[in-house]
Amino acid sequence: MTDAGGAPGTVFDPDRLDDQAHLVGGDPSGVLRTVASSAARVRTAYRASVEAEVGSLARFGRPRAIVVVGSGGCAVAGDVLDAVIGYGAPLPIVTVRGNRLPGWVGAADIVMAVSRPGDAEETFAPAAEAARRGSSIMGVGPARSPLEPVVTRAGGPYVPFGTEPGQAGGTLWEIAVPLVVAASALGLVEAREDAFEAAAVRLEDIAHRCRPSSESFINPGKTLAAELAGSIPMIWGTSPLAAAAARWLAFRLNEIARYPAIWGEIPESRHQLAAFTGPLAGRDIFADPFADEPGGEGARLRLVLLRDTEEPEQVVRHRTAAVALAEDRGVPISEVVAEGVHPLERVATLTGLSDYAAVYAALGYGIDPESFSDVTELRA
Repeated sequence: MTDAGGAPGTVFDPDRLDDQAHLVGGDPSGVLRTVASSAARVRTAYRASVEAEVGSLARFGRPRAIVVVGSGGCAVAGDVLDAVIGYGAPLPIVTVRGNRLPGWVGAADIVMAVSRPGDAEETFAPAAEAARRGSSIMGVGPARSPLEPVVTRAGGPYVPFGTEPGQAGGTLWEIAVPLVVAASALGLVEAREDAFEAAAVRLEDIAHRCRPSSESFINPGKTLAAELAGSIPMIWGTSPLAAAAARWLAFRLNEIARYPAIWGEIPESRHQLAAFTGPLAGRDIFADPFADEPGGEGARLRLVLLRDTEEPEQVVRHRTAAVALAEDRGVPISEVVAEGVHPLERVATLTGLSDYAAVYAALGYGIDPESFSDVTELRA
């Protein structure tokens, strides 16, 4: 897909987002439909987790630690688990993003292996090592994947999704829900079926507001995509839960829209404030005024705040100061505020909108959001 403005992926055209023919033709794999099915995926993943008997992990009592192994979006599922359990966790929740299992992991620990393709080395290798060390283990991945026998031979539950290994697409929910269900069975978090249903209802509301037929001026997904276009987004979360959502948004922009993004958590992200006085901050008064338009030359920073409903006083101070500094330096700001009481609801409202923004950003640039040729080439 090219136009007079340049090659595919070089120019963001907001008119594309209200062109129904483009939204269909530019998304042949139906990534928008996949995102719209997030609520159904929450419910399906919950049922699959119960049927796989992930609660059997509790038969040996509370473990010394929980170790989640995975990479990319699968590793974000570990961040979500940690955030949903919260600061009151009586044990460490560790996410391993490489292919080496920490030396201290042993029979007293639970290893949760998560792999979207089912054969990713970053998950398969540490899962096999965990089985050799006698750790309790569970797996999440495609049905009939190479990961499944590694888990089941070790006596652990395996939660399948999809039908074939390597199945493209997906959302956060089929990989994160089983981990939370298992944690609930271990008594680490209060997450009964009604909590997952509440999250699903939130996702249904987002799907309605962000539906393709909803025009950009009232569609929060399209609005956020247009704000991100032509900028370098610095995405900050105001809590561990919001930080997990920030990391997910950055990952989805990278994966779906081929778009760079920086993420962080307040207050640790305050070192990034130095960039507000750097070469990519506010524009020079002699700069091309049309460069501020989506697709214009000279991308500049944008501060994207993903705000949780629960913000400690220290975080509020740092957030307020960051906003003031950004405004003073001419750095534009976008804010997304979580909704809901249960952590699952709040993470749903943040990541649900993030999914739509990433897909609409890809479509606004004329990019097929399901094309993974570069990632496949790198893995090969």
